[in-house]
Amino acid sequence: MGNGAKAQMKRERNAKGAGKEAKSQLKVNAAAKNIVCKTCFQTFLTTASEKLLQEHASNKHNKTVKECFPDFAPK
Repeated sequence: MGNGAKAQMKRERNAKGAGKEAKSQLKVNAAAKNIVCKTCFQTFLTTASEKLLQEHASNKHNKTVKECFPDFAPK
């Protein structure tokens, strides 16, 4: 048995377990973006800190967190 045959057998063996689809975080991340700036409609993940939102509000819009994110409740 040559190396080519060994490689082919290994590919076939690995193909049996490879029937699973790839797991992507894209849909989960899109669903987790529920903090929205009311001025520019940029979305942020739910895990965004108040500091990050404050930086966005002051740097982009010269506003406070309450003006840009009226629905945000700090944790």
